[in-house]
Amino acid sequence: MTFKDRMLAVVVAVLWGANFLAIHYGLDHFPPLLLGSLRFLVLAIPTVVFVRRPNVRWRWLVGYGVGFGTVQFAFLFLSMSAGLPTGLASLVLQASAPFTAVLAALLLRERMGRRQAIGISAAVAGLVAIAVARSAVAPILPLMLCLLGALGWAFGNLCSRKAETDDPLRFMLWMSVVPPVPLFLLSWFVEGPRAIGEALATAVTPAGIPGLAALGYLVVCATIIGQGMWTALLGRYPAGMVAPYSLLVPVVGIGLAFVLLAERPSWIELVAGVVIVGGVLLGTPRARKAVPPLDPGAAAVLEEPTRAAP
Repeated sequence: MTFKDRMLAVVVAVLWGANFLAIHYGLDHFPPLLLGSLRFLVLAIPTVVFVRRPNVRWRWLVGYGVGFGTVQFAFLFLSMSAGLPTGLASLVLQASAPFTAVLAALLLRERMGRRQAIGISAAVAGLVAIAVARSAVAPILPLMLCLLGALGWAFGNLCSRKAETDDPLRFMLWMSVVPPVPLFLLSWFVEGPRAIGEALATAVTPAGIPGLAALGYLVVCATIIGQGMWTALLGRYPAGMVAPYSLLVPVVGIGLAFVLLAERPSWIELVAGVVIVGGVLLGTPRARKAVPPLDPGAAAVLEEPTRAAP
């Protein structure tokens, strides 16, 4: 990779790491399921009007929208609303990588090499250590909700792989058409029409400006800009060369939460975080020399080619 493209990859990681901070502030105003619905609704409307649908089967497009969009963000937002620290959420969501590899082996019959198996085992051990440490000092439910979100992301990755799209960004944009309705219906029945009405009515008041700004960041910076640059990098280089930069996301997320939210992770969580990131990195296939750039829509499952920040 050129120096310029390495810097672009770092910028994407910073945008996605700060994404968790935006979620934190967005949840101060919007109920979690409503926030998820609005995030995708803002993308879905212009997508349907101006963007041509990608040439993929509906089953994979809808599956990606349900797994990556609906399930992941429903449980991620619920976990943070229930008290999971912002920085820790950015780390735990990395469980999507080992989940993806395991599901690919079980459902797609993909072979798992020894190096990949060791990396996945290390990442899982780190997650177990965090779960044990959290259960001793705080309710474990928020952590479990975040892990369910990571599992939804993993199922979405399998659908993305099966879609084999030649235009990942267009595929990503059309995925946003799927989540708004189910998330809004869940919000209606779980959070209630009164909470929805109050959040929408006060969104244009001074008190609602931080929430609107957070929503804008989720849509513009994390998705359109971040995903656009990431897709461009995947189009120029093998996915195995680009994917490891996504491991900077929890580093940025934890760092920003430490500085701006005064979150202080325990030493067990920090050590386990290093183990998780190292395990995911070890389990990511190495880029080979003299190999033409991979089709971004057919990259290795573990590398999560259509990765977008929550």
